[in-house]
Amino acid sequence: MADPTSTERPQGAAPPLPTLEEMQHWTWVMGRAQQMMLEHLAKAAGEAKPPQVDALAKPLPWLGLFPDPAKLAEQQVALWSEGVTIWQRALGLETPRTEIEEKADKDRRFNAPQWRDNPLFDMIRQTYLLVSDRLLGSVDAIEGVDERQREKLRFLTRGFVDAMSPSNFALTNPVVLERAMETKGESLLKGLEHMLADLSKGQLTHTDPNAFEVGRNIAVTPGKVVRRTPLYELIQYSPTTDAVYETPLVIFPPWINRFYILDLNPKKSFIQWAVSQGLTVFMVSWKSADETMKETSLDDYVLNGQRDAIDAIRDLLGVDAIHAIGYCVAGTTLACTLAWMAAKGEADKVASATFFTAQVDFSEAGDLNLFVADETLQLIEQMSAEKGYLDGRYMAATFNALRGRDLIWNYVTSNYLLGEDYPPFDLLHWNGDTTNLPAKWHQAYLRDFYKGNKLVTPGGVTVAGVAIDLRKVATPTYVQAGREDHIAPAHSVWKITHHFGGPLRFVLAGSGHIAGVVNPPEAQKYQYWTNDATVATLDEFVAGATEHKGSWWPDWLAWIGARSEKKVAAKGARVPGKGKLKALEDAPGSYVRAR
Repeated sequence: MADPTSTERPQGAAPPLPTLEEMQHWTWVMGRAQQMMLEHLAKAAGEAKPPQVDALAKPLPWLGLFPDPAKLAEQQVALWSEGVTIWQRALGLETPRTEIEEKADKDRRFNAPQWRDNPLFDMIRQTYLLVSDRLLGSVDAIEGVDERQREKLRFLTRGFVDAMSPSNFALTNPVVLERAMETKGESLLKGLEHMLADLSKGQLTHTDPNAFEVGRNIAVTPGKVVRRTPLYELIQYSPTTDAVYETPLVIFPPWINRFYILDLNPKKSFIQWAVSQGLTVFMVSWKSADETMKETSLDDYVLNGQRDAIDAIRDLLGVDAIHAIGYCVAGTTLACTLAWMAAKGEADKVASATFFTAQVDFSEAGDLNLFVADETLQLIEQMSAEKGYLDGRYMAATFNALRGRDLIWNYVTSNYLLGEDYPPFDLLHWNGDTTNLPAKWHQAYLRDFYKGNKLVTPGGVTVAGVAIDLRKVATPTYVQAGREDHIAPAHSVWKITHHFGGPLRFVLAGSGHIAGVVNPPEAQKYQYWTNDATVATLDEFVAGATEHKGSWWPDWLAWIGARSEKKVAAKGARVPGKGKLKALEDAPGSYVRAR
């Protein structure tokens, strides 16, 4: 006899009808969701401006993209065959494991056991991966396109299949459905609240916006702002050793990001580590562009930025030369600065130059080259024409798109569909802390460097009327690249070795654009490769390279130390504010806080 107190539903019995209280609750959930969306739309309607879409009116050049019929037929047969296998497994028949099933088990989007335990969702995930695999494979079957067009199609197709993942939709994600039932719809409301808040600010939120604050728990290495110009603030960090290397170090961070990626917290901070190794460290903190920077150009970043900072430091400390680091796009402008100095007889002002994931030759610049088509450049120009600067949220969205699965759709699922609380993550806080870009300079950078690749042509780029020739750069150079870098691909960074004329050390680090650089020795993560032989290509470098476990920072320090062996007492002008340049305020300064 069945237990009358049991809550377990007998097999085959109809599900119980919802109670009046449950029906009222779900009615409230749907009503509240509608109210939230209407309130958002009403607010947006009051603030919206007519979009400028002229640049998008031109049709895309899809003509002539016809695949080989034989290849297409072969793909259709494979798709049908594997599709039948998936259906057979869903019906409970024994079938051998396929390549798609292996991929499905390794895909992090489908890690939850609900994707495998329920035959319906198991079929959904495997069917999606099968179709995605065939779509991506079909790009290689297209004929009549050059490799650049093919790469663009790969990128667009990859973006499409990532966007269409069943994990991104509530009704095809078993975890989302389960969470919604457990919370009686509260998770969906919370997710909707997150989504509407992001739509209002025009930017995807990755982490708790209140968890971090510069100067409080990030960017906390002690120092002072000792110089401020309309373009940058110069921060000098307080020494922590009794003696320091005589030759100081200045770091030029990307002008498209905040500098504190190199000072996230004491355990990750390259700045604090360099100070602890006896270096007098200066950091340039670029101003986020506003209306006053409408006419800012390459000349400004080279002469009024990097060269100005170099001269200010030399004069403050009474030294002949400095060490310089250029990270990413600031490395590109540092190459211009070095070439300009070589042409003007000032090359000896820089004792050494270090490049973190920086490019000078953009012929193999990776997926970012897909964003410099004429239509895209026209759209960017329209977006920045009124104020004279480009809103940094556009660049953030672009970089997120390069890794859409990890930086967009992963958070759509967790933030919007599951309604999860934002985690505190300092790296993602930095990633979302955008800076505005001077419109004129940004346009020139994309057209002349990425699209035109003019920097590698002697005289292709000029600074204050001086022709830039990278072959004239004889400054000792240390080049670091990230093996998995998707922003500045290692093959692209390697090309620096083809253009500079001085002694050069190349190091290939494990991981990518950020983790490959921000890898403190104490973490004991990743690895790096060195090769002292003379080789022509990165592939040859890797083939003969020696692998070293852990961080490349000590290798760089040894290289720097060999070029600045003399040490001096850490007093006088070596202490921020005690020399000619008086302290204006505590680090990290004001420019890093400007929005």
